[in-house]
Amino acid sequence: MTRTALTALATLFLAVPALADDDAFPAILEGHAILPAQTLIPAPEDAPAALQVSGKYTSLPRLTAAPTDGAELPFAGQPVQGFSGIQAIGDGSYYVLTDNGFGSKKTSPDTMLFFHVVRPDWDTGEVAVEKTTFLSDPDRVIWYPIAMEGTETRYLTGSDLDLEGFQVIDGKIFIGEEFGPFVIVADAETGVVEEIFETTVNGVTIRSPDNPALVAGNPDKPDAGANLNRSKGFEGFAAAPDGSMIYGLLEGPVWDAESGSYETVDGTEALRIVEFDVAARGWTGRSFLYPLEADGHAIGDFNMIDETRGLVIERDNGQGDAALACAEGESADCFEKPALFKRVYLIDMAGIEDGQPVRKLGHIDLLDIRDPEGVARQGGKDGVYTMPFVTIENVDIVDDSHIIVGNDNNFPFSKGRDLVARDDNELVLLDVAEFLKAGTE
Repeated sequence: MTRTALTALATLFLAVPALADDDAFPAILEGHAILPAQTLIPAPEDAPAALQVSGKYTSLPRLTAAPTDGAELPFAGQPVQGFSGIQAIGDGSYYVLTDNGFGSKKTSPDTMLFFHVVRPDWDTGEVAVEKTTFLSDPDRVIWYPIAMEGTETRYLTGSDLDLEGFQVIDGKIFIGEEFGPFVIVADAETGVVEEIFETTVNGVTIRSPDNPALVAGNPDKPDAGANLNRSKGFEGFAAAPDGSMIYGLLEGPVWDAESGSYETVDGTEALRIVEFDVAARGWTGRSFLYPLEADGHAIGDFNMIDETRGLVIERDNGQGDAALACAEGESADCFEKPALFKRVYLIDMAGIEDGQPVRKLGHIDLLDIRDPEGVARQGGKDGVYTMPFVTIENVDIVDDSHIIVGNDNNFPFSKGRDLVARDDNELVLLDVAEFLKAGTE
């Protein structure tokens, strides 16, 4: 099959009814700022020697071409990469959260967990990292052994938790985590963990295969105990504007043991949005369903824009330009699974009863962003800017007309912008005034 045919197939895929484009709104690129992929910071001085160098337990996948950005493992310091959540502070700066490191528990015991304050400069295209806060558990709040168990400082690593979404509320940072999935509460100034909560839906504890409470049985007596797939815990972590409630959105559907299937809406997989009461420090028992556009899709982030409406990134697992898709039998200088579906949806929870699906009011296409002024610093062509990244995990409202969107570059692994070089951390400012009005008329 030729690349031309593959491109036509990709166009056909996007045209099927389940993925209809009749609710699309335009997005115009107004700002583009880049934090280079290989941006490293030193570990704290009081961190163990094991954390002064990261990436000792992972390796780069086999590449089809030699990397051009000079990245080599292990790293002296900690990669800033992997933004998996964003929250506007209101002064032009943003909190961003770095996730668990190198993709799994076993590869990440030397990658530290932290969050930053960053400031994109839309004029220069640079991103300043103004502050980094490292997470630690000196008071032994976390009830299972951690990688740095025998140390005094007990800094947390990617083997302990997989951080994916967050909200800073009244001096605390509430973090939605994937391994448990758990809710972690820490002091936003010091990063010291104060509380940890398991997740329940309809009175049932939700656990992924990575939950430390689970133990694999012998082959003749399998007893998984999990009702959520690996790496499908909390990904989106929105908050009500007054900070009273947090809405945790799982990345994958919950397994319903009674029916022997994953949760669906109209036959397509659906994800749970679970409500957490901030003051009461507990689940309210209320939840909603987010209907995916196709089985196998995942979400990247979730933030509220008012009392009932919120922004959700929904995506496929592809990366790279569809025009450079691999032909049959080809594996070099091409993208094996190009990006076909990368969107931001506007949803509404107003009047939705417990356990029912939210309304999708419309979307913008992150593979078709208008760039009439040539704002794009990379990824722009013929007046269009695209975000063909495998994971786009940052979206928040900036004002009544604008949102900010950013990728998780999974450094040093993801390559969606280029066939060779690792992806940078890109933040974009999008004019989506009409999109943000949807549902208010």
